[in-house]
Amino acid sequence: MNTGDLLFGMILLLQTTLGLLGNFSLLYYLIFLYFTGCRSRSTDLILRHLAVANSMVNLSRGIPQTMAAFGWKNFLNDFGCKSLFYFHRVGRGVSIGSTCLLSMFQAITISPSNTRWADIKVKAPKYLGLSIFLCWILHMLVNIIFPVYISSNWDNKTIADRKNFGYCSSVRHDSTGDDLYSALLSFPDAVSLTLMFWASGSMVFILHRHKQRVKDIHRNKDSPRSSPETRATETILVLVSTFVSFYTLSIIFQVVLASFIHPSLWVVHTASLAAASYPSVSPFILMSRDPSFSQLCFAQKRKPNSQYAIRDR
Repeated sequence: MNTGDLLFGMILLLQTTLGLLGNFSLLYYLIFLYFTGCRSRSTDLILRHLAVANSMVNLSRGIPQTMAAFGWKNFLNDFGCKSLFYFHRVGRGVSIGSTCLLSMFQAITISPSNTRWADIKVKAPKYLGLSIFLCWILHMLVNIIFPVYISSNWDNKTIADRKNFGYCSSVRHDSTGDDLYSALLSFPDAVSLTLMFWASGSMVFILHRHKQRVKDIHRNKDSPRSSPETRATETILVLVSTFVSFYTLSIIFQVVLASFIHPSLWVVHTASLAAASYPSVSPFILMSRDPSFSQLCFAQKRKPNSQYAIRDR
């Protein structure tokens, strides 16, 4: 094992460990709040599925790629390789879709009640569970053919078009079919990214306009804390900029990875780092930007009428 592989292995191990810790902590806290009745927010349902999808990415991509970087190669058979890559694709798609759904739901929630979104604002929470279910089904169906391109390295066959990922490999088939299937895989991601840009831009615009209307009220307050509108706008900008930055970086390395028939291992490892960056970082952003995550449940129960008893439907 050379120094480069050891360095990548340590970085991948750190990223995977932090990502799993963050997503499991977020999921545990949301489930704890749900069963204890401490808080009821419609967006918590999206966050639970987001944490599950992010954990799938960390488990199916981070752990085997870390093992490969440390020199443990060819430890999976065909079924293991196909299953891990399929779970990674589904988890990645649901993570993007959940982030998009979260942005759209928030945009609808904060929209003025006197607009054409009034009816959708009332009905949106009722269809939230169905939307998440359809998101899972869509990505499970779209990626159903993806395992066909993946195989293990146990057979030791020499195939000119085989692309080695360290622990598994992919085989290039008909170029036209590959291009069409790549377009099919990219279409849901492109739609989700477009909708998220629209929703995030709408939220920033609505919150900025509301802030301008109540500027005098906030100016007369003695508290030095920023207004709720400002904090919400900052959270939106942080989430969107983080998602777009890591997603763009992941696309760049995926294009680089796809352009080489025999990519070097550092390209493979870097592409894995970029692909797992957002699933590893997003839970910490959500927990750090939401004050309710730092509040104790028993305090909410003891003060049901206080500001900590959150009811947001």
